[in-house]
Amino acid sequence: MVKVRRGYARNYLLPRGKAHEVTPASLRQLENLKTKRAEREARELNEAEELARRINKLRVIFKLETGETGKAFGSITAQDIVTRLKNEIGDEIDRHKIHLEHPIKTTGEHEVAIKLHHDVTVNFKFEVKSAHEEPAKAVEPAESAEPAPKRGLFRRRK
Repeated sequence: MVKVRRGYARNYLLPRGKAHEVTPASLRQLENLKTKRAEREARELNEAEELARRINKLRVIFKLETGETGKAFGSITAQDIVTRLKNEIGDEIDRHKIHLEHPIKTTGEHEVAIKLHHDVTVNFKFEVKSAHEEPAKAVEPAESAEPAPKRGLFRRRK
């Protein structure tokens, strides 16, 4: 509650709906709104904590296309993480809540912070593997003692 000049309230605040007169009914309504807001915030906090527990238990493996040298042909973005979490958990998370500085282009273990609520932040751990895992190399037979004949790559023109 704020006290303002009568003219300012009558000519500007009240006609535009930016203020209301203080009456016993408006005070009851304000208290009602405060209790509803507190209940809603407590419910949202509990839901966020439950979702954080489920995300902590989850172990996900992403497959990433890579070349022979290990260079990635794609990346894991925040949208990919959101889609995977929705498939695994069933709850949708806004992609803007995932703190990912750059798309992930490397294989291995990764950790991303997800801010579910202003008081609840969870670190989502996942692994990125190559879609083309190299099979275990078999022992190659020893080459013959004779080296292969050299090819003439550079020939002299006549």
